[in-house]
Amino acid sequence: METLQATFFLFVFVPLVNPAPPLQQESLQFYEYETDISMESPTQQDYEMQSKDIRKDGTNVSLDTSLRLKRDDSQLDVPPTKDTNLPTCLLCVCLSGSVYCEEIDIEAVPPLPKETAYLYARFNKIKRIAASDFADITTLRRIDFSGNRIEEIEDGAFSKLLLLEELSLAENRLMKLPVLPPKLTTFNANQNRIKSRGIKANAFKKLTNLAYLYLGHNALESVPLNLPESLRILHLQYNNITTITDDTFCKSNNTRYIRTRMDEIRMEGNPIVLAKHVNAFNCLRMLPVGTYY
Repeated sequence: METLQATFFLFVFVPLVNPAPPLQQESLQFYEYETDISMESPTQQDYEMQSKDIRKDGTNVSLDTSLRLKRDDSQLDVPPTKDTNLPTCLLCVCLSGSVYCEEIDIEAVPPLPKETAYLYARFNKIKRIAASDFADITTLRRIDFSGNRIEEIEDGAFSKLLLLEELSLAENRLMKLPVLPPKLTTFNANQNRIKSRGIKANAFKKLTNLAYLYLGHNALESVPLNLPESLRILHLQYNNITTITDDTFCKSNNTRYIRTRMDEIRMEGNPIVLAKHVNAFNCLRMLPVGTYY
């Protein structure tokens, strides 16, 4: 009996030293896999070295600082903005000649990288545009300052922008217009506080490429004078215009004159009754939009 019992216990003990079940085998293999990839690679060694001291003068530089030192030098060359200590291309987005500074609460025009062609600075808190803002950026073709708080534009602010074609100053607080560059094709000053005395008599006369002029939702008492022949779209809706003359759009001394390029004039929302000024529209292919009775 004793011999049989010993054999029985031996029989029970042997399965306990058999290979581990599948789950334990998988975990063993996983451990070996982790061990293999935990070996230091040259890339990891470089990463660890970057976190160590890299200055020779005894001061410490964090990993974040060391990486920041390796940023594109062309971006770091841009001067800091007037409202922060960050370079413009870190505060804004600079991409292929375009600078996007939208909805970042800047209060002044940021210094721009050289050869900037397109500036989008909409919906900020800019109050003033100085002549020095664009003094060295003669490559600009489009500027959009819509939705700011601009009250003043210094004389000559746009005088050197000989390539500028599109300018938007919509939704600001302007009471008068600045001198505009000669090659403008589109000018938008909708939703400001501009009165007729804030627009010089020859403000648009020399703009021979101007095709789109938006002056709606202002405080104009009359239609601007000397509108260029190139004009196609003119928006003057919701002003305070009470009268127009025969020379506003046409030429009273030339009954054969036709404005061939003018496609649209909007004057709704003004107190003027257009039917009282029929001769003012003889040269137009289409009547202005507005009140006729």
